[in-house]
Amino acid sequence: MASDKPSPRILTQEDLDVFQGSETYNALVQFVIDLREAATGRPNSFECVESEATKSILSLLDEIQNLSVLHPAVPNEKSRFGNPAFREFYDDLESQLPDVFRKHFPDVQEDNLIDLQTYLVESFGNRTRIDYGSGHELNFICFLLCLSRLNVLQQSDFPAIVLRVFNKYIALMRVVQSQYWLEPAGSHGVWGLDDYHFLPFLFGAAQLSTHKYLRPRSIHDADVLEMYGKDYMYLAAVAFINSVKTASLRWSSPMLDDISGVKTWEKVSEGMIKMYKAEVLGKVPIMQHFLFGKILPIGELPSEKETSEEKKLTQHEGHVHVDGVWGDCCGIKVPSAIAASQLSHTGELRSVPGSSMRPIPFD
Repeated sequence: MASDKPSPRILTQEDLDVFQGSETYNALVQFVIDLREAATGRPNSFECVESEATKSILSLLDEIQNLSVLHPAVPNEKSRFGNPAFREFYDDLESQLPDVFRKHFPDVQEDNLIDLQTYLVESFGNRTRIDYGSGHELNFICFLLCLSRLNVLQQSDFPAIVLRVFNKYIALMRVVQSQYWLEPAGSHGVWGLDDYHFLPFLFGAAQLSTHKYLRPRSIHDADVLEMYGKDYMYLAAVAFINSVKTASLRWSSPMLDDISGVKTWEKVSEGMIKMYKAEVLGKVPIMQHFLFGKILPIGELPSEKETSEEKKLTQHEGHVHVDGVWGDCCGIKVPSAIAASQLSHTGELRSVPGSSMRPIPFD
C-alpha cells in the first residue's frame, strides 16, 4: 500500500484502533509529550538555543508568509466563507517547496523530501474546502516529527521548536486564517476549544503550569491577556478568540470557559494530553485525513483487507467514506468568524455570535 506521496489510509474505527496500537502512533504521542515538557514553565521569551536546523525552519516560515503577500484575498464581501485566493497561495506554495527545501535542508535525501513537503503544505489547510482544523495543525507536528526522525532536529532543539517554531507557525496561521477567511474544518471546530487549534492550549497550559500567580480563571481578565499574551500561547489564543468573536467565552468557547474553573494549570496541562488523544487522535472524522508515508508508516489496515464487494466506498472532496457513512468533516459548512468580525466594520454583514459547539468532558 506504500506510495510515493503520503496519503490517508484510515477509513473505519477498526483502522483507527490498529493505528492507535502502532509504533507511529506511539512516536507521535511521545513527540507531543516531549514538546510539552520542553515548554513547561517557560514563556515564549525564554532564552533557548536556536540550532541551524531551527533557524532554517524559521526562515522557511518567513518565506511562506512572504508568499501569502503575493496572493491577496479577492473581493468577497458578500460571503463569510473561504476566499478562493487561498487556492492560488496553496498552489504556489506547493510548487515552490521542492526548491525551498533543497535550499534549507540540503542534507536530506531526495526520497524523504516528498514526505516533508506534503506534511508542510497540508498544514496550511485544505485546498478544496478552504478550511482548517486540528488535523491540519497535526500535519505541522508530523512535519517536525519527520525532521526529528531524520535527525535534522535533536532533542536539544525541542524548547526552540515549541517556543520559536511552533509559536511562529501559529502566528502565521492567524495571518492565513484572517486573510483568506478559512472555514473551521468540520461542523464543531476542534471539538470545542476554538474554531481552529488545539495545541496552543496544550503547550500553553504547560507553560503556565509553574506560574506563581496566574490561574486558569485569569483568562477572563482582559488586562492579564494583554500583559501576558505575548509570553504564553494559551493566553494569546484566548485573546485572539476575543478579538474575532462578539460573544463571551461562555457562548463562543464553552469548553475553555469550563476549563477556566479548574484550580491549577498543572491539572489543565495533564487533562489536555488526555483530551488530545481522545478528541483529536481518537476521532475518525479527523484521523481519516491523517497521512502515512515512508517516515511515518502503517501496516495493512482492516479496511484494506476487505474486497471492494464487501465495502461501499464513496469519494468526497479528496477522501473516502465507507458504507455511505459521512463524518463531521463533511457536515454543514461553517463560515469564518474572522470574516464576520471583519465585515462587521464595513456594514456589509452583521457579526454573529460564535456557533454552538459540542461540549467535551474534562477531568
